[in-house]
Formats: sequence, C-alpha cells, structure tokens
Amino acid sequence: MFYWFLKTIVIGPIIKLLFRPWVEGEENIPEEGAAIFASNHLSFSDSIFLPLVVSRRVTFLAKSDYFTGRGIKGRLTAAFFKGVGQLPVDRSGGKASNAALTSGLKVLRRGDLLGIYPEGTRSPDGRLYRGRTGVARMALEGKVTVIPVAMIGTDKAQPTGKVIPRIMRVGVRVGKPLDFSRYEGMEDDRFVLRSITDEIMYELMLLSGQEYVDMYATSMKDRLVSAARAKARELQEAAKPGSAAPELEEALDAAEGKARPAQATESGETTSASASAADDDGDGDAPVVAAS
Repeated sequence: MFYWFLKTIVIGPIIKLLFRPWVEGEENIPEEGAAIFASNHLSFSDSIFLPLVVSRRVTFLAKSDYFTGRGIKGRLTAAFFKGVGQLPVDRSGGKASNAALTSGLKVLRRGDLLGIYPEGTRSPDGRLYRGRTGVARMALEGKVTVIPVAMIGTDKAQPTGKVIPRIMRVGVRVGKPLDFSRYEGMEDDRFVLRSITDEIMYELMLLSGQEYVDMYATSMKDRLVSAARAKARELQEAAKPGSAAPELEEALDAAEGKARPAQATESGETTSASASAADDDGDGDAPVVAAS
C-alpha cells in the first residue's frame, strides 16, 4: 500500500514533473506474469526512475545496511525501504548468496517483476562492465524472461556522491524480452550461466550505447582507489610539514570517497537497489546482489 502511495501520490508526480522521464520500448514490458528487469547501473536514482515508468510494481533487493542504520537518518531510511517493499539481502557469500537467490525467486514466484543490476555496483566512469552470473541463475531457476533495460542520463542527473540531483530529463530504454528456456535444467553449468550473462550485457550495451569493459566494476573501483591513494601519498611526501596543500586534500577525499564501495565489496556488504545471486563463473569473485 505504501509503495503505491509514494509512487502515485507523493514522490512519483513530483519526479515526473521535474525530470519528465521518457521511455522507449514500453511495449516490451509485460502486463502480467513474472520477469526480471536487468539494467545498467549509473546512479542511485536508477532505482527510482525505473519503477516510476513501469505501471506494475518492481521489487529490488536492497543492501542490508539500508535496514540497519542508526539514528534518525538510519531509522527513516529503514522505514522508507520497508515501506516500499524492498527486500534486505546480504552478499557476504555462502549462505548469504543463497538467501539472496531465494528472496529473488520468491518475488518471481509471486508473478511479480524483479529488478537486477548485473554489474553488481554503479559504474565508476559511465562505461558498462562485465555482468555477474547471478542474473542468469535466477532467470533459469525462476523460469522467467529477462528484459534488458538501459538507464539514460541518470549519472548526469545524480552523479555518485551527490545527494541533491540536477533537474534534467532522463530516459529509460526497454529492450525485447530475452528467453533462455533453451537452457532449462542447466543452472549449475557455469559456462551456460556466463553465456547467458554475456548475452544480456551485449543487449544492454546496444540499448545504452555505453562502451563495454570486460572486467568487473568492483575491480575498476579497486584500481581507482589504489591510484587515488598513491597520489595522496605522493602529495603527502611533497607537502611541507604542517601544510595542507589543496591537491593533497583533494586526493585524500578522492581516495576516501572511492574506497567505500571497494571496502564494502571486501567486507561482503551488499550494495543497493537490485539483485543477483552468487557469481558462478568460477573466477573466485565475490557474489553480487544489488548495487549502489
């Protein structure tokens, strides 16, 4: 009930008035039945704009941190996410990954729409990164189609780290449903899962027009963190004792700002807004759930 109250009366009308989101391929959204929306991930606001342009309810698996925050802000955040029906998940691996898969399958078996970000986290530079195979496993086990969705311009409307968005038009491009029923019963074959995931990412590349990078976004974030920290150390060594060089402060801020997503990955915390279960392509990377 709260979901529809926010969408149709409180938040939805205001966002539509300010941002005037456009939609292409709306005819590809199923009027009934379960399906997975597999989207690129450019901004936290992706999880707001995508459900806004879909008449049906879309459920995302959200990082557990959003439900366990302290203080007034933490309690308000938890209340909001619970109110809109988002599901808390932990992506620390093992049993937590199975729990994420189970949560997503429950949504699909109710006949609802599930939102997933196969990249597992927001793109650090606007490019499209390698997908995690959890989306493929969930599609096969849930016996549902996957609908590729490209978010357009949301990274410009609300870049990472910006709380107040910039008022501008954003878009949602919906592709044709992808049917993987030919792989039924092969959800434990990691080569099949990788093939399905790569097909989904290829469709997202075509829809979004993004440059594709064949590495995980979390790995790129780790590189950016390492580079920022190295720059910070270099400036620290060059700075005079007791001085606070602007370049040093900027480098340290950059390192700290980009370190948080990487640290979250290393500690097994989940990321926000959509879901995918364990990564089964055998590369040893952490499982992915929603993204932030």
